[in-house]
Amino acid sequence: MDFALIFENWPLFAHGLWVTVSMVGIALALGAILAIPLALAQAYNVPFLGKAAATYSYVFRGTPLLVQLYILYYGLAQFQGVRESALWLLLGNAYTCAIVGFTLNSAAYVAEIYRGALVSLDKGELEAAAAYGMTRAQVIRLIALPQAFRLSLPAYSNEVIFLLHASVVASTITIVDILGAGRKLNSTYYVVYEGFLTAAALYMVVVLFITMVFRKSERKFLAFR
Repeated sequence: MDFALIFENWPLFAHGLWVTVSMVGIALALGAILAIPLALAQAYNVPFLGKAAATYSYVFRGTPLLVQLYILYYGLAQFQGVRESALWLLLGNAYTCAIVGFTLNSAAYVAEIYRGALVSLDKGELEAAAAYGMTRAQVIRLIALPQAFRLSLPAYSNEVIFLLHASVVASTITIVDILGAGRKLNSTYYVVYEGFLTAAALYMVVVLFITMVFRKSERKFLAFR
């Protein structure tokens, strides 16, 4: 291992780390928001919307993220209507296109996590809230969703780590993320291990940080259990 070479190129890996963290962070935030209506539609069997949400989840969970990203970045670019539309502002740039792909994929998984948490809630608690005079919308907003978010924390932490690991596919569409930085180092200096092992170490550090944050959150928000 040429550690001197790695330290000389720390700006490259710092940039890759920032790209990865920002992409995954934005996608997780947007995906979590999009997952709420998807989960509610399925959990409460909303006519038509429930089936549509289930189909969405099945499609994005049933196909590889790499294929989804290729379709968005390479496939849709073949259509002139897409290139001339407002969508091209997002899909024409590799970074924003990756965020769109990660968001749509994450939303499908998180929606299933939320849905499972919603259907597992104590029915008596929800009925008590309704008997107290709350409307259905208030029960969902003030009781069901907060409880579901708390119960979803352990499973959601796995989704965060999964998306972080899956984000390596971004390097296949010219994005210099953590893995892209490792590849660039290896190809520039004709080395084999330095780039990939440094990338692996960075991913492990980020995963350790995520794990610590979620464990602390679980101790705080799931203490009642």
